[in-house]
Amino acid sequence: MCGIVAYIGSKPAKPLLLEGLKRLEYRGYDSAGLAILDGTLQIAKAVGRVVNLETKLKKLPGFEGSLGLAHTRWATHGGVTELNAHPHRDDKSGIAIVHNGIIENYAALKKLLTERGHTFHSDTDTEVLAVLIGELYEGDLEAAVQAALREVTGAYAICVVCEQEPGVLVCARKGSPLMVGVGSGECVVASDPSAIVAHTSQAFALEDYNVARITREGFRTSTIDNKPVSPKMMQLELDLEQAELGTYEHYMLKEIFEQPTSLRTTMRGRVDLNEGKIVLGGLMDCAKELVKIKRFILIAQGTALHAAMIGEYLLEDLATVPAECEYASEFRYRNPIIEDRTAVIAVSQSGETIDTLSALHEAKDRGALSLGVINVVGSSIARETEAGVYLRVGPEIGVASTKAFTGQVAALTLMSLFLARRRFMSAERTRTLLDALNKIPQAIETALESNDLVRRVTEKYVERDNWLFLGRGYNYPTALEGALKLKEISYIHAEGMPAAEMKHGPIALIDDGMPAVFIANKGPQYEKVINNIEEVRARGGHVIAVATEGDEHIASIAEDVLYVPDVPDCLSPMVTVIPLQLMAYHAAVLRGHDVDKPRNLAKSVTVE
Repeated sequence: MCGIVAYIGSKPAKPLLLEGLKRLEYRGYDSAGLAILDGTLQIAKAVGRVVNLETKLKKLPGFEGSLGLAHTRWATHGGVTELNAHPHRDDKSGIAIVHNGIIENYAALKKLLTERGHTFHSDTDTEVLAVLIGELYEGDLEAAVQAALREVTGAYAICVVCEQEPGVLVCARKGSPLMVGVGSGECVVASDPSAIVAHTSQAFALEDYNVARITREGFRTSTIDNKPVSPKMMQLELDLEQAELGTYEHYMLKEIFEQPTSLRTTMRGRVDLNEGKIVLGGLMDCAKELVKIKRFILIAQGTALHAAMIGEYLLEDLATVPAECEYASEFRYRNPIIEDRTAVIAVSQSGETIDTLSALHEAKDRGALSLGVINVVGSSIARETEAGVYLRVGPEIGVASTKAFTGQVAALTLMSLFLARRRFMSAERTRTLLDALNKIPQAIETALESNDLVRRVTEKYVERDNWLFLGRGYNYPTALEGALKLKEISYIHAEGMPAAEMKHGPIALIDDGMPAVFIANKGPQYEKVINNIEEVRARGGHVIAVATEGDEHIASIAEDVLYVPDVPDCLSPMVTVIPLQLMAYHAAVLRGHDVDKPRNLAKSVTVE
């Protein structure tokens, strides 16, 4: 959940670390801090955004060294205070550490260390780890880190420095992402490649239980048991311009409007309209095995879960194979039945979502074929799955996911058609759907033209504190996604549900003027949705309908109508979600909230 960046080289560390923190701030923004080693260890921390830390540093002398580490926090253990902000240090050994993750046995370790005479200044598990490393330190920082990590349980990505070894940076990882960028006489370590690519394109990801000892002359990697390992170098392909705000007021708005381009990139080279074929290189090695799969299980959390639910519908509808969607956090703690010829599909933007990664491990241990639908190349889930499809939608900085959602739905559509064509679907039917899929980016462009109208409609209801989002079939998960977006950034309470479920209890919530957003596009259940609309109107609710262009009837029964182009029902979520994304954005802006950094949330959830 937090952002880590560290540097060792010949350049001044302070500006590089601050730049890295700004690129990583979407991963956590409760507080920030840095430590620079220049003869002695200098630490500065500030509550709030990185700019607060930057302002504080302008008033402080020193911080001139070329070895340092920095952190932007999303609070887990302990409140949002300077004392709880990272880096944390052990005063006796001069060790400082930044940490992402949770040390589950910190309380027992803290009790043991307290009995040995150590004192603590914060409420965090991270300070316990710093003191434990200091307790075990005997002149070799790498050995002390390895020894300490053999004593802890939980998840961690850490960077550690020590006053007694002024030319050494030690990093380690288990469960939380950490990447080492390798340049000429320098290394940049970060929890996200966006903090690395401005300095080098060569990098390697630390694997679980691996430790890296880095100096200006080079690095070596080992396990926490000190067994040598050889990292796999990769070429970082992130375009920094994609991660810049440009002319947009917020990243979320930028990413909403990027969706036509990002979806074209998702489909580029994968859709052959002339041949009516889907080309998915990431699935080719297991294509024959996939065709024989008897059951798919899709695992995800949050927005990715809603995309996975649509994937469940697609696999059953198009590929005619049983599928089910599960909360990854629940899947791993049940006793899931994994029969022969079962495949699990892990869906995640970051590829680091801890619940999804842990559920993937459980499924693999039980013999499932593992697949990934992931955006970040080289991420943990991407490395641990046997095959998969990358989204290729580019970096997503806004905490509320938008273009990753449509990218996930597009990737799952391609995967479903890939299987359908190999199982039973005719070339003509496949070609028809591929042609329609190829036109979705244009349909989204048309839907985006209603941005001003969406703002005016949202303004009418933005003071209401309870909303309903309702849909059927493919657009039931879209309703869930619309409600989630509104909750995430505007802090308006919203419930998403199947339209038919409303009358089984939730209809009691409807009062005079309550906004009810219906996804009422022309589809197999259109008439039933109209009936549900009438039920809401009869109880005084105000209906906002997302409807198909040309539907004149809907205007007579809805207070407000947001039209979208007519597309096949199975592809409609990628289009009907657009007004819902815009609605959430405008609600947050109208309420005066920080759209890109909503309270209590961070982009990548790497702790349970």
